[in-house]
Amino acid sequence: MNPHGASEGYRYPPIEGTQPGAVDIINALREFRTSESAMRRRTRSSAAMGETDLLALRYLIDADAAGTGIRPTELAARLGITSASMTSLVERLVASGYVTRQPHPSDRRALLLRPTPGADEEVRHNLNQMHTRMLEAAESLSQEEIRAVMHFLMRMREAVDAVNSASPATVR
Repeated sequence: MNPHGASEGYRYPPIEGTQPGAVDIINALREFRTSESAMRRRTRSSAAMGETDLLALRYLIDADAAGTGIRPTELAARLGITSASMTSLVERLVASGYVTRQPHPSDRRALLLRPTPGADEEVRHNLNQMHTRMLEAAESLSQEEIRAVMHFLMRMREAVDAVNSASPATVR
């Protein structure tokens, strides 16, 4: 359980009297994820947005910064949601003033979704304190520590990406 009273349900027991090891890293990663989830819930509550709404807006802001828009079908695929859920999501974001629908420049049947000018500022405002503190923590690391953390996170991403969602989970 973390300081926010949240838990992911299972914590590997530490091995008494030993130096920190792999189990401690996994426990620390779980605790970080739990704290991050709790912070995102608090942020969503203050912004009156769901997690999927914030993630969709983040994708749209990134695409807009790259000079492109995203079609609703592409955004639905990125978010892993159905077209019906996508329709509801777009309606919410448009109604709240975060997103606009624009005609696609080369396909008259398609629409592009773009964030409104104030959407990026609002998301940044809501997440700025967290990002500032996270950046400060990352900047406190030595180059050797940065390389180790980057290597670890890439290996963890590869491990998670390699899990076949179609096969039953194996509990150890």
